[in-house]
Amino acid sequence: MTTTPSEQGVSLGMPQLPAPDYPDDVRARLEADAHDVIARYPDSRSALLPLLHLVQSEEGHVTRTGMRFCADVLGLTTAEVTAVATFYSMYRRRPSGDYQVGVCTNTLCAVMGGDAIFEALQDHLGVGNGGTTDDGKVTLEHIECNAACDFAPVVMVNWEFFDNQTVSSAKALVDDLRAGNQVDPTRGAPLCTFKDTARILAGFPDEREGAVEASGSAGPASLIGLRLARGETSAARVVHPRGSGAPRDGAPHDPSPTEHLSSHDAPQDTSASDPAHPAGPAAEEGE
Repeated sequence: MTTTPSEQGVSLGMPQLPAPDYPDDVRARLEADAHDVIARYPDSRSALLPLLHLVQSEEGHVTRTGMRFCADVLGLTTAEVTAVATFYSMYRRRPSGDYQVGVCTNTLCAVMGGDAIFEALQDHLGVGNGGTTDDGKVTLEHIECNAACDFAPVVMVNWEFFDNQTVSSAKALVDDLRAGNQVDPTRGAPLCTFKDTARILAGFPDEREGAVEASGSAGPASLIGLRLARGETSAARVVHPRGSGAPRDGAPHDPSPTEHLSSHDAPQDTSASDPAHPAGPAAEEGE
């Protein structure tokens, strides 16, 4: 008597069956929301990104059922939807926690302590990158630059900023999230769950009182260029480089119109600016 490959537990590489559909009541509700989203765009295909957020708000991640739904309402193939859903890291492909805790490990945050924070949180929570705690509260991941380098190191929770973090403050943050304590971002709207965040990103209004008004803002270092463009130079300070003849007390002062706003912006004797030291190869070509 012989056995078939399936009976032997051998996969023949057959394609997956079509994803199951949502229950009728869920699909009807999502279709109504989807039509509101699609109506915002002259080309329905452009609604794919917010619709992926919409289905993510339903289950906490983008499932095969969610991608099938997006394909159906937009007239796309599931392959086209899958290509987009797998390209962007903001779409989760597996179940995740109520709070997505992202530690920036890009260059500046890393050297300012981001690497240490991420390593400490992995040990503290007992999860690796992309892992979720057993209680389903926190998913931990390292993330790329959040354009908040003047607040480094930065931790984000459901895309809200927690600035100037330390190992101890980051541990306290995740402990509070798991305990259900109120946690307020450094700037930006009050926290909500990842599902609620996904619905907001789909383009639906945040109806929590005061949430819209509690918008975040860039820091002083980020806004210096804007202030200069407006001619607002009174708040700028100068730190003179060593040996510049500046007062030794090191006290910053308001710059004169001839002074640069930063010693880093001052002209330096480089090969491009100093004719006495022209640039050139150290050896003849071919040596």
